[in-house]
Amino acid sequence: MPNYFLYARKSTDVEDKQVLSIEAQLVELRELAKDEHVEIIREFVEKQSAKAPGRPVFNDMLKRINNGEAKGIVCWKLDRLARNPVDGGQISWMIQQSIIEHILMPDKSYRPNDNVLLMAVELGMANQFIRDLSSNTSRGLRQKARLGHFPGTAPTGYLNDVRAKTIVVDRRKSKVIRSAFKLYSKGGYRLEDISNFLFKHGVKSTGDKPLHKDRARFILSNPFYYGVFRYNGDIYEGKHKPLIEKRLWDKVQNVLIERGHPQRTGNEPKPLCGLLHCGECGKMITAEVQKSHTYYRCTKKSTTIKCSQSYVREEVLVSELSNLLSEFSMPEEIANELTRRTNEDEQELRQKTAAFVQDLREKTQSLSRNLERLTDLYVAQDIEREDYLGRRKAVISEKRSLEEQIARLEQNAGSWLEPMREWIKDALLLAQTATNDDLCAKKAHLQKIFGSNLFLINQKLKFVPSKPYASLREALKFFPEKGLSIICARGLGFEPR
Repeated sequence: MPNYFLYARKSTDVEDKQVLSIEAQLVELRELAKDEHVEIIREFVEKQSAKAPGRPVFNDMLKRINNGEAKGIVCWKLDRLARNPVDGGQISWMIQQSIIEHILMPDKSYRPNDNVLLMAVELGMANQFIRDLSSNTSRGLRQKARLGHFPGTAPTGYLNDVRAKTIVVDRRKSKVIRSAFKLYSKGGYRLEDISNFLFKHGVKSTGDKPLHKDRARFILSNPFYYGVFRYNGDIYEGKHKPLIEKRLWDKVQNVLIERGHPQRTGNEPKPLCGLLHCGECGKMITAEVQKSHTYYRCTKKSTTIKCSQSYVREEVLVSELSNLLSEFSMPEEIANELTRRTNEDEQELRQKTAAFVQDLREKTQSLSRNLERLTDLYVAQDIEREDYLGRRKAVISEKRSLEEQIARLEQNAGSWLEPMREWIKDALLLAQTATNDDLCAKKAHLQKIFGSNLFLINQKLKFVPSKPYASLREALKFFPEKGLSIICARGLGFEPR
């Protein structure tokens, strides 16, 4: 009597979902072997899909059969043995060559002399089933993407809602991801810094370690966070809640490009380094410490001008800079009046914004119609897929930008007045900054006033202020005499004309 192998398989890889099915197969097949009086010398159990070749347990069983250890197989169905043409071809060939003398199943059996057409049809049906299943699954996933639902695992900061089959915001991690985008957009942080920031706030790798910098880059470059997602080479508008605005995402992408190669960090500079240029040769002013005192001097790196400028002690330079800040300090009376007028302008702007928002909405609707026409052209095969994907991506990106612009305008019609408010606030603080010892604060205010137009020559300051501060300084000369009328005075005021 030939020896038999018992083979049981279940395609799912989840252990708790397959134990009963495997166990049920084993019980039924053992009873079948007993009824048919066949001897099972070994049982093979596999928990893997048969849609592709390469199952280790199945291959081991066939190897042992080729070695003559057994001549028959007991299995539940023929599709348990093979669902792909490679494995199916092996089984068919081995039974035709009498290497396998018998395949025993509860409802039928196959022997070398049986009609090979029946086995070929059954193996073909098993293969077609898995192909149809794959095709139907892919079609369903594409339709899900077209409806705006990402057909995959939710990115970090989101969770898969198993019941609703949607993606929802992770209330804890979403705040961390949003903060990471804002942090990196400032341009002073590396990807490693972002990984450490995420790790510190609970976003870790599976090994409970900081994310690799490539993973941090993937998060920062994923458009899912501003409301669209990529799937199967295409881009779709998502129905999920965005964590960030597209303009923040765009800013982060620019930083990623600019910081494509890490930069070496040098020694920490003195507080006022990077603020001043030499008034003689135009090179930067640097600092060095001599006998416990800090001195600022020209770097003298010009190749065309032999600079003759000498050192200046930090205390002397700070005094000069403090006096200069005082010249641009805005009195509280002027600040209050400017704030009042700014608020009036904001109210007026809110009333005028409605027409502009309506125009943007019409543009958005036009883009939606363009998307529909573009899809129709692609379905009709009037344009190539590559051209279609490129145009679709551009239209979706423009549409998202317009939608965000509408949202910003509706939320705050006078948002562009915020720089004016910030300027009033900064100018009002100059008096306080001029009198304290915070050199970093002094430097920050001076850079806002002068940019790169602050020079040191013969131990004295030479400067060209930005336009609003230049107008403020000029108007302050007449404030004691003319009072608040300087705000609107032609030629003297600093209100836009």
